[in-house]
Amino acid sequence: MTTTMNQELPQDKSAWRQIVARYQTASLNRSVIQLITSVVPYFVLLVLMYFSLDISYWLTLLLAIPAAGFVIRIFIIFHDCGHGSFFASREANEWVGRFTGVLTFTPYHRWRRAHAIHHATAGDLDRREAGDVWTMTVDEYLESPPLKRLGYRVYRFPPIMLTVGAWMSFLVFERLWFWEKDKRARNSVIWTDVALLAIAVVATLTIGLKAYLLIQIPVICLAASAGVWLFYVQHQFEGVYWQRHEDWDYVDAALQGSSYYKLPSLLQWFSGNIGFHHIHHLSPKIPNYNLEQANNENSLFQIAPVTPRSSLKSLGFRLWDEENHQLVGFSEAKRAAELRSAPAKPNP
Repeated sequence: MTTTMNQELPQDKSAWRQIVARYQTASLNRSVIQLITSVVPYFVLLVLMYFSLDISYWLTLLLAIPAAGFVIRIFIIFHDCGHGSFFASREANEWVGRFTGVLTFTPYHRWRRAHAIHHATAGDLDRREAGDVWTMTVDEYLESPPLKRLGYRVYRFPPIMLTVGAWMSFLVFERLWFWEKDKRARNSVIWTDVALLAIAVVATLTIGLKAYLLIQIPVICLAASAGVWLFYVQHQFEGVYWQRHEDWDYVDAALQGSSYYKLPSLLQWFSGNIGFHHIHHLSPKIPNYNLEQANNENSLFQIAPVTPRSSLKSLGFRLWDEENHQLVGFSEAKRAAELRSAPAKPNP
């Protein structure tokens, strides 16, 4: 099903601002409850995983699945703190953001900076910057040297992107600070690394390094794979919006360039309502626990959903076809290359 712009979108931009303003207030009670019901079960599962090591590692891996689900839920809290939406207090957002950043292996200030760029440029072909899934146009791909094409094909190959790529991102790349020019972002990486090292040292002195790695690595890897898939589907789906900068519109980019990923209730709970991504991009100041209400109460937001089944089609998307305004696979690029190289037919 193709996601299209809701025809009731008002011409007066102030109308949508008035709508989202009703849902932008953070609730201290709901935020604290969500934090407790996410972090406490996660630690309980880690303890159970430790004791399960003496029974069967298969049981440990089985427990890693719900533990990874809670990591994703904790990441949504981290994400909301980065937008300043989880608490009314700026300081509360900062401290909880740093804490949950350690739990999710993600430096808070660096991620917040990159994610802000993503929100400001999503759907803009001339500003494909930090925090995005690398997406080339068909023309860019065809004009690239062979080595760059190969690198892009490897990057966009789902079995790699959703496994090794996702794992390297959270376990390795988020640990590196050398190229960071922004001092605050660089320091956030360093302090997150120090905190993770301290946790590893304490774990080594208590339960042992091997046990720590056998517990933590599968949890983070499963969470990373699921998280990258969620992010991928949010902006790589049939009918997605991309425009050149001069034609780019913020509201269109939010409601057409971000999906409504309609998940089963349990998965929606673990993913912190992030499936209502079109509303989130329209107003990042809405706490995750208000997104579903905003969707249900306003026809403006009720766009065609992407379902778990239909989202599988996104696995075949590789490039943006500017001529036809759609995502396509490499086969379409190959046909375009063949048409370009075919000799022109003489005029009769």
